[in-house]
Amino acid sequence: MNEIWVFAEQRDGKLESVALELLSKGRELAAKSGYRLAAVLLSENGEALAPELFAYGAQKVYRLDDPRFAYYQNDWWSEAFVSLVREKGPEIVLVGATTVGRSLAPTAASILHCGLTADCTRLDFDPETKLLLQTRPAFGGNIMATIVCADTRPQMATVRPNVFKKEPLPGAPSGGELVNVPVDLSGVPCRMKRLKVVKEGGDDVNLAEAKAIVSGGRGLGSPEKFSLVRELASVLGAAVGASRATVDAGWISPLHQVGQTGKTVCPKLYVAVGISGAIQHLAGMQSSDTIVAINSDPNAPIFDVADYGLVGDLNEIVPAIVAAVKARRGA
Repeated sequence: MNEIWVFAEQRDGKLESVALELLSKGRELAAKSGYRLAAVLLSENGEALAPELFAYGAQKVYRLDDPRFAYYQNDWWSEAFVSLVREKGPEIVLVGATTVGRSLAPTAASILHCGLTADCTRLDFDPETKLLLQTRPAFGGNIMATIVCADTRPQMATVRPNVFKKEPLPGAPSGGELVNVPVDLSGVPCRMKRLKVVKEGGDDVNLAEAKAIVSGGRGLGSPEKFSLVRELASVLGAAVGASRATVDAGWISPLHQVGQTGKTVCPKLYVAVGISGAIQHLAGMQSSDTIVAINSDPNAPIFDVADYGLVGDLNEIVPAIVAAVKARRGA
């Protein structure tokens, strides 16, 4: 079938943001390809979630309801997902590169004997070749590689959260086609059992949902200078981020890392303090609404993506910004 599928991941009865981001991007791909955009929803009871999927552009929703879909279990989810792919034969399948997606997508691709490009940061469609153009950092983030899957179907890709903007359809959603898919997992054993859920980090590490982030890099000079980053983050009500170099040096926990091997973020404000701007880091934050860069090197690559650049000593600039924000709020 000439369809583009988005795996509509849900947790605890709520759609993950990346599913809506992929539907937003999927509308663009559908327009270029002429394919129909559909969402695949596995849940305990997903009836209430379908309208939101239609609101973000899904023309069709495949709804698979089963008590075993209350939370992710790879054996059951992959069996149901692969069976549906085999039955319907979509051209393209997009999955969020979440903990769930990074388990489900490679399992499905392995069973289906099709290609899978992981952690894409850009997607496009070539109308002449009918190929999905899947771009991701390669060779340690030093180049951007565009990968195609010419010989097998479906063409599958995982995409990191916050790479694409989440944009609902303008106006009131008109709805779409809801397809209730019967599920039979009676003969499928499950080798996984959930014992408990452990939530990582605290309030200052919630990078994925943060509206503002202040990140520090090796330009800080020492782990102690992260106090400047934390102070600026505090006055801005921002989360604290970090470059891979500072994490590798042991200056801060990996939970704070922004970049291709860390978190991909898309806040309204991103402040990069002492970060040069390697491709690996830029891939994780360049879609932020407003980027402010503070660096002593005027030729640092971070200035190529920054909306505002401050060249100088961060030890002078950051305290001055903190003082100005406090004064403005005091006024």
